[in-house]
Amino acid sequence: MKLSADLIIDAGMAVFAQTGYHGFSVRRVADRLDVYAGSLYYHVPSKAALLQLMADRVAGQAYEAGTAALAGLPEQAGWPARVAAQAVALRQSIRQHPGGAIMLAGSPKTLSPGALSLMERLLATLAEAGVPPEHCGTAADTVLSHVTGYVLQEQSEPPAGPVTAEDAAALHQSFPRTAAAAAAHGPDEKFTRSLDLLCAGIGTLIRPPSEGPPPEGTPSEEPDGKS
Repeated sequence: MKLSADLIIDAGMAVFAQTGYHGFSVRRVADRLDVYAGSLYYHVPSKAALLQLMADRVAGQAYEAGTAALAGLPEQAGWPARVAAQAVALRQSIRQHPGGAIMLAGSPKTLSPGALSLMERLLATLAEAGVPPEHCGTAADTVLSHVTGYVLQEQSEPPAGPVTAEDAAALHQSFPRTAAAAAAHGPDEKFTRSLDLLCAGIGTLIRPPSEGPPPEGTPSEEPDGKS
C-alpha cells in the first residue's frame, strides 16, 4: 500500500472516532494502516501535525458548506441570518465526523488554518454588522463554542443503562420545568432557537450609527435652553 497524507488523515479520523483525543496516537493510526509508525512520519512529521491536518479537513468542509449557505441567502438578508447560515453549516459539517466536535474544539490550539478561517469570516460578519471591535472576538468565540458544544452533546455516548418508564416519570415529577423544556422542541428547532437568542444578545452590543455634527449654520442650543 502506498502511503499518502490523505490516506493517513482518513485513518486518523477513524482512529480518533474510536479513541478520542486522549487515546489518539500515531502508532494506533499506523496499526490501522498495518504499517510501521516510522513510515508515517515521512508524510506527517508529528501527532500534532496530524491532528492539525484532521482538523483542517473538518474545518475546510465546514467553510465550504458555509460559503454555499451564504451564497444561498437573499441579498437583503441581515447579519443574524448570515451568522445563522455559518453556524448551521458548521454543525452539519462536524456532525458528519464522529468525534468531530472534540477535534474542532481543540483545533485553534493546533493553529489549524481551516478553523481560523471559520473564525475570521465570522468576525468579519459581526464587524460589518456594527459589533464594536472590543466585543467581536467574544461574540464570535461564543457562537463557535456554542456550535461545537451542541454537537458534542449530540455525539456523546448514550447512557450506560436504559432509562425505564419509572425513571422518566420520577424525573418529570422532581424536575418538571427541565423535563418540559427538554421535550418542547426537537434538536434542530432547539438549535435554531438558540442561535436566535445568541444573535439577540449580540445585537444589544451594536451601537446606532452616529448622527454626526449638525450641518454648518445650524444654531446650537445654549446651556439655558435658548437657541
